[in-house]
Amino acid sequence: MITTNLKRFYDPTFTLSDTYKNTLPDLQNGPASLIEGANVPIQQVGISNFKLPLKFQSRDGDAHTLETSVDGYVSLDAGKKGINMSRIIRTFYEFKEEVISQEVMEYVLRAYRENLDSNDSYLRLHVNYPMIQKSLRSDLEGYQYYPLSFEGHMDGNGVMRKFMHITFEYSSACPCSFELAEHARETRDVAAISHSQRSVANVTIECTEYLAPEELIETMRNALMTETQVMVKREDEQAFAELNGAFQKFVEDAARLVYEELNQRNDVSDFVVRCSHMESLHSHDAVSRICKGVRGGLR
Repeated sequence: MITTNLKRFYDPTFTLSDTYKNTLPDLQNGPASLIEGANVPIQQVGISNFKLPLKFQSRDGDAHTLETSVDGYVSLDAGKKGINMSRIIRTFYEFKEEVISQEVMEYVLRAYRENLDSNDSYLRLHVNYPMIQKSLRSDLEGYQYYPLSFEGHMDGNGVMRKFMHITFEYSSACPCSFELAEHARETRDVAAISHSQRSVANVTIECTEYLAPEELIETMRNALMTETQVMVKREDEQAFAELNGAFQKFVEDAARLVYEELNQRNDVSDFVVRCSHMESLHSHDAVSRICKGVRGGLR
């Protein structure tokens, strides 16, 4: 058994001095000889999912403070052992009182690059964004929450690209199932119910400017028309059944409907859409994926 004479207690009276700080080892900024593995560049290194209450501006100008999951990365050149990751958090804390905007994201990305002596920087802010949804026929309303992310990339020339991501839930009634159910009623007087299912559209857009969350949410609502509901009475449930009957859709239809809406927006330069219908008929999902088709763009 190995024993030492080291003190085994924490000394709260210890006073930190600059002289002592200068003696602390710093392996992250050590020489290239300390590198393990291939001495090659790393495209992204940093931290993921550190939490902050940040302010996001709504379309009407109000600022909502939301719990935000932050990802922050920079590039690392060959010949460098690592980065001081706490600088990413400290850098972001300098902006924690600001309302998130294109300008703030650009400042943070520049600060990442400068504070960590890197070429490229990356930032992603994920929130569950609340928005009031009115019931279809009753006088009720409730908060629908949308998983939403703001993303920014800055290259070595200081050029910034902006992206948004959204997960949008809707209902999809199968047109084929509807016709078969109607056929059973008409030809054999048999009760039949067409199948529908909760469905999800995962969308990434590249923005030409900062886009208010409500703008993207309403674009999705307008495209798919059958968003899942929050507050429901019987009259709302009936209205939802009618809505699904009026806007039946295969997964291919859903992807094209979202494409059509996004393609009309001048503030969206590129996009990719993945729709998934979690089948109530099959034990597998039906999936469709579509992109705008920009050369060298999102796929």
